[in-house]
Amino acid sequence: MADSDSGTEGVDDDAPEKSREELRREVDDKYDFENFGPEDMAEMSLEEWEVAFDPDSWITGTELLDRVEADLKHRIAIREVFAVVERITRDGEPQLAAYSDEGYAIVYPDGSVEGRGTVLRDVKPTVALASMDEYEVPEMPEGGQLPQPDEVTEGSGELGNKLMQTIGAIHVLGGIGMIIAWLLIVLGVVGVADSIRDGAPLLALVGGAFFVFGLFVLLIVANARLSDRFRSEEYRNRLRSAGVESGMRPDFLPVDEKDQDD
Repeated sequence: MADSDSGTEGVDDDAPEKSREELRREVDDKYDFENFGPEDMAEMSLEEWEVAFDPDSWITGTELLDRVEADLKHRIAIREVFAVVERITRDGEPQLAAYSDEGYAIVYPDGSVEGRGTVLRDVKPTVALASMDEYEVPEMPEGGQLPQPDEVTEGSGELGNKLMQTIGAIHVLGGIGMIIAWLLIVLGVVGVADSIRDGAPLLALVGGAFFVFGLFVLLIVANARLSDRFRSEEYRNRLRSAGVESGMRPDFLPVDEKDQDD
């Protein structure tokens, strides 16, 4: 498998088999290949890379594209990756294209990858893992992995928001009631015993605390609703920019209209 980051020189093939096996065990213990990511790739030394990804056992060709597609679509479905994945044919060669609103990656049958942005960063470790026979690729999910823009809701915590609103409103009303009661006592509108009159300032203090706390809770709920609205709208815009709604590919993607999906 060709990869610009993997280097051109590796472990000496004439090295004792025991050394290679020991290094392979150390690599297996050091890295979690079920959750292998870009940080792990950057940390790997050249010798560790050559031992972990034995070129003689790499999966290539259409099978590799199938495995990468299934793995990527699974990660998109569980919201680990934001991208649109398509099978394309360029110059008679089957390829896999993954793109978002800000980057893309093209996977070739030999395992080489070209592209830019966060999509390239997400795709590279996926290709490395999918090329390994030991790696179990998840099953291909059904249907579209990214939602349509109009399917994006503005948050799933509506019950929690309503509960917080109720708590805030109760405290605000309770605080207002206590302050009004304090004013009535102070102004002499309500006749009360001297002991109660002496405790009126405490009533005002507690009422003010209730009122401030209730306003604070209501402001938190309002801010959460506003944040959900902005996040949802931003996500809708990203989906539209990636062509989920229109079916149009971003202009920066080096794929011509004549390139057909498989």
